Amino acid sequence: MTEREGDTGDGQGQANADATMLVHANSRSGRTAGLLNPPVHRASTIVYDTVEDYLNRHRHIYDGVIYGLYGTETNHALAAAIADLEHGFGTVLTSSGTAAITLALSAFLKAGDHLLVIDTAYRSTRRFCDEVLTGLGIEVSYFSPEIGAGIASLLRPNTRMVFLETPGSLTFELADTRAITNVTRERGIITALDNTWASPVFFKPIEHGVDISIASATKYLSGHSDVMLGAMTGATEEIYKRLKDAAARWGSAASPDDCYLVQRGLRTLDVRLERHQRNALELAAWFERQPEVRKVLYPALPDHPGHALWQRDFSGASGLFGVLLDAVSDKERSAFFNGLSLFKLGSSWGGFESLMVPAWPAPARSCGKIEDGALIRVHAGLESTNDLLRDLEDAFARLRASRAEPAMPRSMRTLP
Repeated sequence: MTEREGDTGDGQGQANADATMLVHANSRSGRTAGLLNPPVHRASTIVYDTVEDYLNRHRHIYDGVIYGLYGTETNHALAAAIADLEHGFGTVLTSSGTAAITLALSAFLKAGDHLLVIDTAYRSTRRFCDEVLTGLGIEVSYFSPEIGAGIASLLRPNTRMVFLETPGSLTFELADTRAITNVTRERGIITALDNTWASPVFFKPIEHGVDISIASATKYLSGHSDVMLGAMTGATEEIYKRLKDAAARWGSAASPDDCYLVQRGLRTLDVRLERHQRNALELAAWFERQPEVRKVLYPALPDHPGHALWQRDFSGASGLFGVLLDAVSDKERSAFFNGLSLFKLGSSWGGFESLMVPAWPAPARSCGKIEDGALIRVHAGLESTNDLLRDLEDAFARLRASRAEPAMPRSMRTLP
């Protein structure tokens, strides 16, 4: 049993409250006419009874239904549920997780501003910063996830925003969010945090001083690998309205049908995450025992460098982690991956299925040194761990067999 499994403190109490809230979120709203799940309202045009109502419609742009772009009751029901889970003022839904990230950045930055980004951010975040924001005249700098309160030394007079992701994409370093936000709040600098890994069940960025909590609802909030959706939650009314305005100006909308699916997925988010975590812990411990494995990158493991921060700030760990192997050849990599049965090769994660893919963080990092070796990213799904372990045992057996095969004599490598 891990420390988390035996925890009966405030974190466990919050987890229990979240579990109840997720089951009952918006199910008793008068707008749902007694239905357990909010129905799907599809709309573009909204009509009005009087010209006065039509002319005054923008009074309800932030809290009503005035045009399909701004959301229907289905969108609002999901947004309210996520805002409650995040302990934020309000949530804006977008067409994807990447859209949520880029819109949150766009809402608070303009030409001449300076943006600080954690070096371990998701690669698409980094590409948007390097290829789009810099082209708009915004300065972008990267910092180590270990910086903590030292972020103060990187702030400039024109620094307007700090963007975080913890744990880091692919390499899973933990950042001291509270130490960073203590500095940024003193300076009046906005902070945003990509919280997709933990979800707001296991980590609540706004409670740690973050202004904007971002999640790719495509992942755990949906949980079924069939939806593209993003969510950005503002800590205050002012921030929420800026986010809502940015989404409107860029024409970003979330489909009511996708909102319905994510709302339904939320009902089981708590129990799914519990299973993801349990499976991940068991798989991670198994990986650590394999001679080809140099290290397992999972904050819930006691030997992870950020384990103490994880214990302090998080109430659990999701199913995503990294495994660093000794270097492998192309032939060995193919032998390892191509015979997988239950683990699938796919770029996303957070769904019910287990995934495993090779990963290359080095080209997208500026701070620190990336350790040599073969990095793989593992997502522990909801299958039986016994079955998953058999799949992994077979994969390592193929890897070892490929290494044991004698090299082909030079004369036999090419046809005459």
